Amino acid sequence: MLLADDELARTRVRFLTAEQVPAGTVRQTILASWRRSREFQVEADRIDPLYLGDQNLDIPLMRGAEPVLGKLSEQFDGQPISLILTDANGVVLTQRTGDGDLRRHLERVELVPGFSYGEQSVGTNGIGTALEDGRATTVFGHEHYAEHLENLACAGVPIHHPISGKKIGAVDLTCWYKDAGGLLIALARSTAEQIRQALLRHSDLREMILFQAYLQTCRRWTGIVLAFNDDIVMMNDRARQLLDPSDQSLLLGYATEALADGQRTSAMLALSSGLRVRVYCRRVPGQRETDTAGGVLSVKLIEAEETLAASTPMLPMYLPGVVGSAPLWLRCGHELDAGLQRGEWVALEGEPGTGKLTLAKGLHQRHHPAARLLTVDAAVATGPDWTEALLREHAETPIRTLVICHADRLSVAAATALAGVLRDLREREDAPWVVATLAPGAETKPALAELLKFFPRTVRVPPLRHHVDDLAELVPLVLSKLGYGGRLTCSAAALHLLMRAEWPGNTGQLYQVLRKVAQRRRAGTIRPGDLPAEFHAVTRRPLNRFESIERDAIVRCLEDADGNKVRAAKLLGISRATIYRKIHEYGIVPPTR
Repeated sequence: MLLADDELARTRVRFLTAEQVPAGTVRQTILASWRRSREFQVEADRIDPLYLGDQNLDIPLMRGAEPVLGKLSEQFDGQPISLILTDANGVVLTQRTGDGDLRRHLERVELVPGFSYGEQSVGTNGIGTALEDGRATTVFGHEHYAEHLENLACAGVPIHHPISGKKIGAVDLTCWYKDAGGLLIALARSTAEQIRQALLRHSDLREMILFQAYLQTCRRWTGIVLAFNDDIVMMNDRARQLLDPSDQSLLLGYATEALADGQRTSAMLALSSGLRVRVYCRRVPGQRETDTAGGVLSVKLIEAEETLAASTPMLPMYLPGVVGSAPLWLRCGHELDAGLQRGEWVALEGEPGTGKLTLAKGLHQRHHPAARLLTVDAAVATGPDWTEALLREHAETPIRTLVICHADRLSVAAATALAGVLRDLREREDAPWVVATLAPGAETKPALAELLKFFPRTVRVPPLRHHVDDLAELVPLVLSKLGYGGRLTCSAAALHLLMRAEWPGNTGQLYQVLRKVAQRRRAGTIRPGDLPAEFHAVTRRPLNRFESIERDAIVRCLEDADGNKVRAAKLLGISRATIYRKIHEYGIVPPTR
């Protein structure tokens, strides 16, 4: 039974002021939601839902729900009750209200299409809490976390896809609190079930055929199984346990491209988590042979020793001047170390700025700190005698480690000459350990074919975007190299923004960014506002000059307004809806207040 309104209101205030909430004074589901809302830093004294703009309504959920909601809204015509359908994130797709006063109130609290009513946006409410808990939920009056919703009652029920079981949205019935009755949740459950049944009827044979193929594969395959088409993705427990979201995305992206020609394919892939897998991808024909119901992906872990190493945390390996503990980075260091200890010359392949030379120097310093290391940049080496000079250098003072940078930039003649010198060096008793650095894909260049015969092993250095967790160690190291060690640190919020970036220039780009930041803030703590504007946004496409200027202006105004979007919109002279749309479009992360 619910508390009297006044007592429930006082209980909510106690919670918001960090006072003890007596046991039994509020429902446990509501109290748990209040705690989540506080962790999400939802504003309790105002309604400020995230605006995501017009949504795509040409989706199976809308096609299945439209007849159900249309028929129900006819029955409620003129009644103070609203029928609301959202996507799986709580973004309102459609809202039907038969009463003018209720409609105007819902518009004031922005419970309208395009706005998110997920818990992270407005706190405890029938939509967001039902989606978070994954079950039917009622929220009455002062049980709402945010003000201005206390005169409403709502009942929300998640909608699951009838075939895949995936949560695809929610249906919510909202009315005035004073009019709420016990049948509200029963009606919401009935509406959600009708929509689910409608989705099953609207699911053409394509999805049923794909589901059948998925089950057949699961019965005969003990490993990872995924099935997909444009609308749904299904995966077994093995896939959920062994694949992180980035690996799942990579596999589905590969499979989508592989099935474009409609053929069964297999390939060996290296995942971002360090796992190496063999993928078998087959097209599932639709009702007619020329149609496609989707694809089924069977995934097998390979190279048992390496897979075991990938699944078992590697011990950090101390290398002077090198930091990083992410699995991919550690694997790279261990592979390079194994090559040195076996006396194998190694080709280090990686994007510019990934730290290839730094790794080679670190390995040399670890094993031979007193011996000579020589670095040669093939990109700037000129003259016909530079390769012969290596032999003279080695004869005068033996070289323990030779690093040939940018070997992929050698001309055919230079690569041939260098191959002859390396052949000579390899035959000597005091032969150095040689490392050649290459750009991605350089191994296929015909000009390097003869040269690469001397390097039986290629170690790939991961780009920074594949081990961004190492920024927690890289940032202090770079600041120390810049001369600010101990005087300048990076806040957790600023580090979070750095971790969201793509880093096309890798650690070289990180060095330049922190150098510019340190020119403005030479001591203390780096805050989000100290970072360049582009680190406050994650865009899905390159921006033109005008868009970059617009993005930077929005970021700066949000900083000036302490993250208040309404104030920032006024500073920019644009509407609130526009700034929400731009924030979403540019992937801007507003500063926390």
